[in-house]
Amino acid sequence: MATIVFIVFPYVAVGLAIGVAIYRRHVRPYTYSALSSQMLESGRLFWGSVPWHYGISLILLAHLLAFIFPGAAAWILGSPVRLFTAEAIGLALGFYTVFGLAVLIIRRLPGDSRASAVSSGMDWVLLVFLAIQVATGVALALFDRWGSLWFLSSAVPWLRSLVTFTPDASTVVGLPALIQVHFVCGFILILLFPFSRLVHVFRLPLHYLWRPYQVVIWNSRERRAPQL
Repeated sequence: MATIVFIVFPYVAVGLAIGVAIYRRHVRPYTYSALSSQMLESGRLFWGSVPWHYGISLILLAHLLAFIFPGAAAWILGSPVRLFTAEAIGLALGFYTVFGLAVLIIRRLPGDSRASAVSSGMDWVLLVFLAIQVATGVALALFDRWGSLWFLSSAVPWLRSLVTFTPDASTVVGLPALIQVHFVCGFILILLFPFSRLVHVFRLPLHYLWRPYQVVIWNSRERRAPQL
């Protein structure tokens, strides 16, 4: 069972994510966007989108840097002061991200929200797994302290073994269930990306570097009825 969950499933998730994303990019290019609902309702979108994007981006960046530079990360976390500081910042970012995601979910709840009218079933599936992922991450930061250190000694070797095609799940199979749920949910989100509006994260808007700038002119003058 551990082989299926921690070795087979990650390869399937990443493989499908890449394959479906490429297929969707070439076959259905006009769906390759975030499908923003800002024009429908921008107030709560701002308070949800800004904390969510900044919070999750910094958290993912910290995970990625620890994965790429485990030696440097171990040196940084080797000092109790630096370890406590990193844990405190990570927890603060976690709560910041939870706040943003909660606002994004609330604005899509059925009711008078315009955003709820354009929400698809996949949007809700994605939001549910994002909520699980963020909630388990914050729970780990609260109840399984010093996760920065055990991440280096358990998750990093496992992920590196997957990248180098020498899969070894021995460092994660004995971890508590909450941690394993966090890992598996991360790969579920990777699997869901190409089937949702989050597929736009795979597309780098490099063409904006040479695209001619646009001039937007707002005409706020009221139109007068034609004189008879």
